[in-house]
Parts: sequence; C-alpha cells; structure tokens
Amino acid sequence: MEIKAIDQKIKWEEFVNRVKPHTFLHSWAWGEFNERMGSQIYRLGVFDGENLLAVCLVFLVKAKRGSFLFCPHGPIFAEGVEHKEVLNLITTYLAVEAEKQHCAFIRFSPLVELKGTHQQDFLDLKYREAPIHMQHPELAWILDVTRPDDELLMNMRKTTRYCIRKAEKDGVEIVVSAKLEDLEKFWEVYAQTFDRQNFTPFSKEYLRNEFEVFAKDDRIRYFFAKYNDEIVAAAIIVFSKDSAFYHHGASVPKYSKVPAPYLLQWHVIQEARKRGCHWYNFWGIVGEDQP
Repeated sequence: MEIKAIDQKIKWEEFVNRVKPHTFLHSWAWGEFNERMGSQIYRLGVFDGENLLAVCLVFLVKAKRGSFLFCPHGPIFAEGVEHKEVLNLITTYLAVEAEKQHCAFIRFSPLVELKGTHQQDFLDLKYREAPIHMQHPELAWILDVTRPDDELLMNMRKTTRYCIRKAEKDGVEIVVSAKLEDLEKFWEVYAQTFDRQNFTPFSKEYLRNEFEVFAKDDRIRYFFAKYNDEIVAAAIIVFSKDSAFYHHGASVPKYSKVPAPYLLQWHVIQEARKRGCHWYNFWGIVGEDQP
C-alpha cells in the first residue's frame, strides 16, 4: 500500500459518493472551501496498486493553542477494507507532515460509532479522546426522507404536526434561493440569533465562501420563512449525494407564537426528497444525558 495525493475531482468524488454513510465534510468542495479560507489542504488516497482503498481529506489548522492537522469525518474506506492497517499508514504519513509544519498534534473526527474496534483502532495507534469538540457535531439526528408525506408526518410528535399545520394556516411563506446576494438576508436573521443566544458566529466571509463553492455544483440553498412580509427564520442547507444537511440556521423572536421554523424544516425535507436524497441530517444535537 502507498499514499498518493489525489488531484482529480472526478476520481475523488466518485469514490466518496459510493461510500456510506455520506458526509459533505469530505467532499471536494469542502477542501476547496478550506483553501479559500486560507488553510493548506491534503487530499490523500491510499492505494493498493491501482485500487483505491481509502481517501483522507486533511487540512492544516493554525491556532493560538498550537497548529494541528485535522481530518473531518474521515478517513473514508472502501467497503471491506481493513481499517487498522490503512489508518496506521495514514498516521505515519501525517506524523512526518505534522513535524514539517510544526504541529502540536493530529486530530481525527471519524464518522464512525465510538465503540468496539473503531475506537480500539485509534487507541492502539496512541490516539486519545479529544478534550474539546470543534465546530462539527459529535452527535447528529438523521431522518429517512424516502417515506411518503403521510408516514413522515405520522411519525412526528403530535405537537410537531400541529406546528407545521398552524404555520401554514398563519400564512407563513417559504422561499428558496440560490442567489449569493441573499446572504445579506440570512445575515440579518443570523445576527439576531447569535446576539440572543450568545454564541460565537461564523463570519460573513465564511458563509459567503461556503455558499459560493457549493453553489458551483448546485449543492446549496437558502431557505427563508416569511411572515407579514418579514423573514422570521432562515437556513443554509447543503446537499450531497444522498443526504441534505441543516448546516446553518437562524430565527427571530418577534413572532415567537408563529411556528415558522417547523414549516421551513418540512419544506427542506420535501426538497431533499425531490433531489433524490435518502437522509436529512439535522446536524448537531445534545445527548439525552446532557440536558
């Protein structure tokens, strides 16, 4: 086995798109986005002859606490490939690169369950659990959207169904946009959200670059919920091969009794199904033991 850089978008995307579970954090576009944001990136492939066994998107993060190499939701393995041997090869390769870049550590956020051999493979290579999480969720809620509307609605809580129908009766309108300039509309709602909830927001440059990169392949949309001609809720949705991702969301408290966000989510689910997606990923949630 050997590691080689992959510089062909088609070769990378063909591999990533046929492997499940799917994640846009290992897409070609996510690498391009991080390059725009100033990161050095590595698109690595593990080969056995001409056979591609795994891919690994890594970027150099320069932080005050120390620079490090980061692999989000990876590596991604072909079906049937032994993970441990490949992971050992990648780790050895990245350790050399990390030393060149004066990195403090290498970090992986693999898209696997934290149990059994998945966890042990990392522990055997002297990895340890990270003390803090990054901006990517450690726990996500994922919905199968291939079922008919009636079945999806019946599987929701009664209050959720009520809120969707109430928003429709209240006259909430959902507008979908692929226009980059609508970032300003999103930002107005987003700014109110991070002021109200006191969290550190992504920058406008971050959101603009993300939208521009994914828009080139028609893989991103703004969703706006309007009431009384005002935008009261908004979302940025990223689409991948078989999934839609609720990557950024915002709302205003002005019309808190109007359940506009519920109707917005319902329209996202329907759009995901139109695009042939199997899953809708609601992104980060907290565990039941972390109220």
